[in-house]
Amino acid sequence: MKQSWWARLAQLGLLVAWTCIWLVQGCGPGPGYGIRSRPRKLTAMHYKQFFPNFSENNLGASGRAEGKITRNSERFNELVCNYNPDIVFKDEENTNADRFMTKRCKDCLNRLAIAVMNQWPGVHLRVTEAWDEDGHHPPGSLHYEGRAVDITTDDRETEKYGLLAQLAVEAGFDWVYYESKYHIHCSVKADHSVAVEKGGCFPGWARVTVAGGRQKSLSSLAPGDRVMALSETGQVVFSQVLLFLHKDDESWSTFLSLTTEDGHRLALTPHHLVFLATHCRLDCSHYKTQFASRAKPGDCVLIHTAEGCVRPSRIISVSVEESVGVYAPLTKAGTLFVDGVLASSYALVEDHRLAHWAFGPLRLLLSFNQLLWGEATEEQHTTNRETACTKTPFYCSTLATKHKASVYVNNGVLRKQDNLSEPLRMERDEKPSLQNQTSEVHWYARLLYTLGCIFLDSNTFWG
Repeated sequence: MKQSWWARLAQLGLLVAWTCIWLVQGCGPGPGYGIRSRPRKLTAMHYKQFFPNFSENNLGASGRAEGKITRNSERFNELVCNYNPDIVFKDEENTNADRFMTKRCKDCLNRLAIAVMNQWPGVHLRVTEAWDEDGHHPPGSLHYEGRAVDITTDDRETEKYGLLAQLAVEAGFDWVYYESKYHIHCSVKADHSVAVEKGGCFPGWARVTVAGGRQKSLSSLAPGDRVMALSETGQVVFSQVLLFLHKDDESWSTFLSLTTEDGHRLALTPHHLVFLATHCRLDCSHYKTQFASRAKPGDCVLIHTAEGCVRPSRIISVSVEESVGVYAPLTKAGTLFVDGVLASSYALVEDHRLAHWAFGPLRLLLSFNQLLWGEATEEQHTTNRETACTKTPFYCSTLATKHKASVYVNNGVLRKQDNLSEPLRMERDEKPSLQNQTSEVHWYARLLYTLGCIFLDSNTFWG
């Protein structure tokens, strides 16, 4: 029976009152919801260290070289000129060549220039080499495409360069190398790269567990489905998928593949958030959301076991692969288990709580819509299994039996024959809906991305 209008209005009134209290708490004194945590302390890079821990032309870094750009080539129009007065360009050729670069390289460089001035007042970023048209670099160098720069500070104090390299990482460069004691080398992906334009996502073939114990691929998932997630109190719940922050059936993207000692494999884009810890402990407070690009062998993630519990599992390998389809479902809980591994719904900002707070208005809007229109939920389909899972606390058995799946390498890309740790039913005859045929980034995610570029510092924002 549908609720009467007065009951709906009463619910809306309570929701508005709660919202006002929530906003006051976020704006008031003390550690409210709207207050960002303090930026984490930067650690200077070591000489000859590079980040991420792949070669420069790897898909997980700046990607393959695409060919030399000359002034007479059509691709020369892809380069832009950087006239930022806060950057010192060496320009030893007197041709302004060091000012030419791709738009992504320019954006990263401009962010780095601001970071340098904030870190060392009175000091400016200095570019010693950018686009190379004279053949001074080895074949295949990204300098020939305007995708690489060599940088120092204008005071040339070499003791600053380790921290300068880390600032370059935070500014969004896709590969940073403390190459010489006298300069830092930085490079970026090509502007048309899918990984540059899209938010953090999972591949379409990745699977989630939905209410009833079935498994669904992300490509067949739809808003309204409820997927296994972890609540803020550390309980396994089935959280409703509100919408897709990004969905694209046809685009190819670069994914990092995190394989655990239990045979689980999580594939996600480098700038998506995943819960990581340096030690495999039960206390969930030890697991912090970090960009997937920071994950390394030896780190621990949280997995869901066949016994219905959540426990830590150690990462044994990190590899890179390309796959078609990119999907980013947003759940009410802000988390979800993808192929049995706990991940955040968010990306680009290395702060899960901040991201969850930022999407609060959107969740509120959807709640209003549900109250007004009385949209049906799938709660009537909840099984006893779901009820048991929602009551399962995080602190459960730590000695669950390991179910390892066979892992093998094919053409340098890690593959896995099976990553199921329990005999769940898999929906075989899944037919994609009309929604799945679209390619879109949600307008709210685009808005937050734009605001983030303006207001967030480089310590939290991917770039």
